[in-house]
Amino acid sequence: MRVQRPDGASPHGNLPLELDAFVGRTAELAGLGRALEDSRLVTVTGTGGVGKSRLAARAAARSAPRDGVWRAELAPVRDPGFVDYAVVEALGLTDHTTRLPRETLLMHLAERELLLVLDGVEHLVDACAALVTDLLGRAPGLRVLAVGRRPLGVSGERLFPLAPLGEDEAVELLTVRAAQRNRACGGDGVARELCRRLDGVPLAIELAAGRLEVLSPGQVLERLDDRFRLLTGGHRSAPPRHRTLRTAIGWSHELCTPRERLLWARLSVFAGRFDLEAAEYVCSGNGLPAGDVLDVLSALLAQSLLTREDTPAGVRYRMLDTVRAYGADWLAATGDAARLRRRHRDWYLGLATWCELEWFSPRQREVAARVDVELPNLRGALEYCLAEPEEVHLGQYLAGSLWFHWVGCGRLSEGRRWLEQAVGLDAERTAGDRSRLKALWVLAYVAILQGDTVPALAMLQECREQAERSRNATAVAYAEHRTGCLALVSDDMPRAEALLRSALRRYREIGELNSNVLMGQVELAMTRAFQGDLPDAVRLCEDVRRVCEDHGERWVRAYALYVLAYAAWSDGDTAGARRLLTDCLDSAHGFRDLLGTVLAVELLALVTVAEDDAEEAAVLQGAAGRMWPSVGLPLFGSAHYNAPHELCEATARERLGDERYEQCAGHGARLDRGEAVSRALRRPGAPVSLPVPRQAGRRAASARTAKPAASPTRRGGETAG
Repeated sequence: MRVQRPDGASPHGNLPLELDAFVGRTAELAGLGRALEDSRLVTVTGTGGVGKSRLAARAAARSAPRDGVWRAELAPVRDPGFVDYAVVEALGLTDHTTRLPRETLLMHLAERELLLVLDGVEHLVDACAALVTDLLGRAPGLRVLAVGRRPLGVSGERLFPLAPLGEDEAVELLTVRAAQRNRACGGDGVARELCRRLDGVPLAIELAAGRLEVLSPGQVLERLDDRFRLLTGGHRSAPPRHRTLRTAIGWSHELCTPRERLLWARLSVFAGRFDLEAAEYVCSGNGLPAGDVLDVLSALLAQSLLTREDTPAGVRYRMLDTVRAYGADWLAATGDAARLRRRHRDWYLGLATWCELEWFSPRQREVAARVDVELPNLRGALEYCLAEPEEVHLGQYLAGSLWFHWVGCGRLSEGRRWLEQAVGLDAERTAGDRSRLKALWVLAYVAILQGDTVPALAMLQECREQAERSRNATAVAYAEHRTGCLALVSDDMPRAEALLRSALRRYREIGELNSNVLMGQVELAMTRAFQGDLPDAVRLCEDVRRVCEDHGERWVRAYALYVLAYAAWSDGDTAGARRLLTDCLDSAHGFRDLLGTVLAVELLALVTVAEDDAEEAAVLQGAAGRMWPSVGLPLFGSAHYNAPHELCEATARERLGDERYEQCAGHGARLDRGEAVSRALRRPGAPVSLPVPRQAGRRAASARTAKPAASPTRRGGETAG
């Protein structure tokens, strides 16, 4: 099967690749394109399976907004409170602050011109309507294309009802899909009659084409006619087109073998994508051995009841929402839904446990990609645990075990929501429980990184007190460690050093070694550097670097490289500092760790000015300045962390003059994070200089002949840690 990008697709955005040929809809594409030009909010409506999503994606790809086309898939979202998070995720935004995701969206979209596609809004109409109203009212360059069975009911909304395919287009679709299976769809008369019986509904035609693997076109038509008479009776109150689709799905269900029906129903517990191993575990048993799941799944795939997708985490399968909903009805009718939800929960608890362990291994990148892909199912497991009184401790365990994802992969805001919900439930009964203690210190860690120090301290005190009462040495060590981290960002270096040394000693006593422990050692190195002992900081970080490389750990290693790069710069080794920072930034950005990314860009600016390129240093400072609002308080409001930034700015301003410095910094502030990182890394094709006005050029050339200003923080001074 040839994979192609829709014609005219923007290089910016996240529209999925088209996996097969787009058939027909010429007039509708033109009409929807005009609607998008004339209106800032267009909603494509129509019955399930009529092709709304496919048409919207094709029309969106043909538009050309300056900042791209971005699609948020809302079908897997069950809780209206997570609509904003889903859109933040779709836009690839990372925000470490305490601001709500709505604020993050408004800040990001305020000056951009882009098209946002909200696909699958019908079950979240109120939440989507509120979001769209807010965004359109405050982001003048934004246009929204919504897709669903119901309109949003928002002022200014332009509806675009989508009808089924015309007869010729329906026949063309059937013919093309049959040809993909190396099958013919019979004579023109049989094909036309089949499409008429299916009312031109594309999903119904796709399902019929899937049956051509084993039936002749005449047999499909005969069996379909029987099922129409049988199945429409129970749905007379539904709209005719909906009855047609449900009949087509029901007909396909009737033609499935008993094991295929069973797997179809059980697969409905998954939210979004799933892999074969998950399906084998969750859906096997009671009439379906695990070893048979692959064959049955393959049969459903051949009938177009499942789709196969290649993701960064490997092959995944998914059901269209309409097909999944039909399976969920059957699962409920069997009385087996509760058992399947528990098995689903168990699988994703196990996955989170495995991922937490493997985060400290050469598979760290794989873990990050996998959790990204599995997040809808992990959310489903969290929802299940936190909705059941007897499962709350498992929800606390799951939310805490995902600390590496919340902290290391740029999801602090979502992580904090889950953690706060988890520790707030049944707090009296679960006090002292290992799962709740872990959720507490993870929640405090998230709050520290968001700059929310007061509640973080309260949570750490509660965690330590309960851990000491329950004699949980591990939780005591983590509470002490994170209290030391809090002192570090609060500029209390003696207290930070004492707490971190004590926590590291406790870790050694209990045999704990993982990314958290190594991060504690890097944080200790920062306290030593801030107190003037760079050689000790280097010793500590070289040890961390060695352990990380032995275990394949790259996330903490990036922070160790950051401290080592500052030490190299302090020794005048700018080439060595740049090599270390390039490695550091590449890792941090790859994990979507915004704090690690912006710290590396800040320090690269300092290295760049030392390399006698004040203009580029100013650009990088401007780029970092744009990132900091998404991290929180710039450089934590810390005098220690801020010293290198101030030195870089003072040196660049002296060489360029205030006017040129502001021009360069302003240019950097217009770069998005990806552009800023590419520029900082000086990847092939990335610009490394700016057009220089004539007078500014003479000033800059003159400044470059001067010797660099002496640094009061060199050789044993403060580091940017």
